[in-house]
Amino acid sequence: MRQKVVAVAVLVGMLVAGAWLIGRPRTAPSVAAEPPAPKAEAAPPLKWDRPRFDVRADERRDMVRWQLERRDVSDKATLDAMRSVPRHEFVPKGLQGRAHDDNPLPIGHGQTISQPYIVGYMTQVLALKAGDKVLEIGTGSGYQAAVLAELTPNVYTIEIVKALGDEAKARLEKLGYKTVECKVADGYHGWPEKGPFDAIIVTCAAGSVPPPLLKQLKPGGRLCIPVGPPGMLQDLVLVTKDSKGEVRSRSLMGVAFVPLTREVR
Repeated sequence: MRQKVVAVAVLVGMLVAGAWLIGRPRTAPSVAAEPPAPKAEAAPPLKWDRPRFDVRADERRDMVRWQLERRDVSDKATLDAMRSVPRHEFVPKGLQGRAHDDNPLPIGHGQTISQPYIVGYMTQVLALKAGDKVLEIGTGSGYQAAVLAELTPNVYTIEIVKALGDEAKARLEKLGYKTVECKVADGYHGWPEKGPFDAIIVTCAAGSVPPPLLKQLKPGGRLCIPVGPPGMLQDLVLVTKDSKGEVRSRSLMGVAFVPLTREVR
C-alpha cells in the first residue's frame, strides 16, 4: 500500500512538472542576425566655378573687416563672398579707387551700386545654401549677382534698363561668373519659367511687395525687398512663406534705394 502511494505521488509530481514545462513560453530558435543595411552615402558637396582675384584683395578684406564684421554681418559664407568678388570691376573706371567706400556709387543710367554693408546684410538675410535657386530683381552692375553666385550656382537676375543689363551680362561672363543667367525685362513679374525660387532679392524700392514674386517664392522661402516711396526713407522688409504657404513679413531697417520701374528702356 505504501509503495502504491509513493508511486502515485511520483506520477502526480511528474504531471505537475510536465504542465509547468508545457506552459512556459518556448524560446524561438536562434536565427543569425542579418547584417545592417549599408548607410546611404552623403551627397558630395556641390561644386561650381567661382573665379578668384588677387587685385585689390587687401581692400576687400579691409572693407569686410571694418564695414561688415564691425556691424552685424557675421555669416561666414557671406563674408567670404564679399572678400572674393572684385567690387572694383563693377563700378566705372573713374570710381574704382572708391569702390570699397562705405557708401553707394553711381553706375550710370540713374542707377547705383549698393553700399557694401547693404549688399552683405541682404545676402545674409536670404540664408542661402549651395544649390538654392535665387532670383534678383535689379541687376544693376551685376555685383550683387556675383556675390550670390559665390553661395549658389543657381542665380537668375533681371534688369529693366537694357544698356545696364547687357553690360552686366557681359561683365559677369568676362569675369567668370558663368552660372548667372541674366534677362532684360520688367522685374515686377519675376521669372516664372525659372521658378519657384528658394530666395528672392529686390534691389530697388517698390510701393508694396509684387504679388507675382510672392507666387514664385517656394514654401520655406525668403524674400528681401525695400518697400516705400521713391526719394524717401524705405523699410527693408523680410518676407517669409511657411510650409503651408502662409506669408509673414517684418521690417529690418530703414534704407534708401532707387525705385522699381516698370518700363523697359
